[in-house]
Amino acid sequence: YVAEGLSRELDMRVVVKVETMNPVRCFKGRGTDYLITKLEAGSELITASPGNLGLAMAYACRRRGFGLTVYAAENANPLKLQGMRAMGAQVILGGKDLDAAKLEAKSMAIRLGRRMVEDSLDVETGEGAGTIGLELANFPETLDAVLVALGNGALACGVGRYFKYAAPATRIVAVQAAGAPAMLQSWMQQKILRFDSVDTIGDGIAVRLPIPECVRDMEGVIDEGILVREATFVEAMRLAHRHLGVVLEPAGAATLAALLENREKFKGRTAAVVLCGGNLTPEQMQAWLS
Repeated sequence: YVAEGLSRELDMRVVVKVETMNPVRCFKGRGTDYLITKLEAGSELITASPGNLGLAMAYACRRRGFGLTVYAAENANPLKLQGMRAMGAQVILGGKDLDAAKLEAKSMAIRLGRRMVEDSLDVETGEGAGTIGLELANFPETLDAVLVALGNGALACGVGRYFKYAAPATRIVAVQAAGAPAMLQSWMQQKILRFDSVDTIGDGIAVRLPIPECVRDMEGVIDEGILVREATFVEAMRLAHRHLGVVLEPAGAATLAALLENREKFKGRTAAVVLCGGNLTPEQMQAWLS
């Protein structure tokens, strides 16, 4: 819908696609639920996630009686970890970030002979996320741009792929944190760039080891990339809370942060933002929204 308060404040027409009002408070359930329906009943699965993918996997696996082990970084969001455990997933902490936890998960999946579900590499996660594009493309006004948060690429490429089919004139803008630019820089330089560390509060998009196949998927789908500063994440979260009554986590507010930092670029235009996650601990709410 058109967010009139945001539109007036930013001097552009802002269309919001809110993906937080569901059982896992994020968009990830679209792809994980679809993936699970294609697997043999009673499967034992392994994945790695800083939170939202793990939550979505745990929810889908519980519904269908699948076993799930989630590997997460030692500093992962405790609210998300608690949610995974409450839905029956086994959670194993290890490594300083998502990519380190993912390496542990892959090693264990090989050792145990279990299916490793990897966000964005498993095509179903991108297909599920792409249904957001299908819905957004039906908006009754022409969209000049659609801004989508970029982690490993399922959301940005899924939405972008559908728009290139249904509304190719709409620009697809991928948004990352300036402190975790690996995917965008790899895409722009057309080679895989691996980082030793990331520095961002946006844990959902904190990628330092890009998946090569996912970088290639961006070709012909993403038109532009924007990196946003840490302080702007918080400003965008507060703006969404004030104008929309919506609680967003930093990665979920990345697209709105990109509009804040690029007002002149989008001034007078119609821009849609996908608000893709809203899992905050009480402490984070106190620190970032008060």
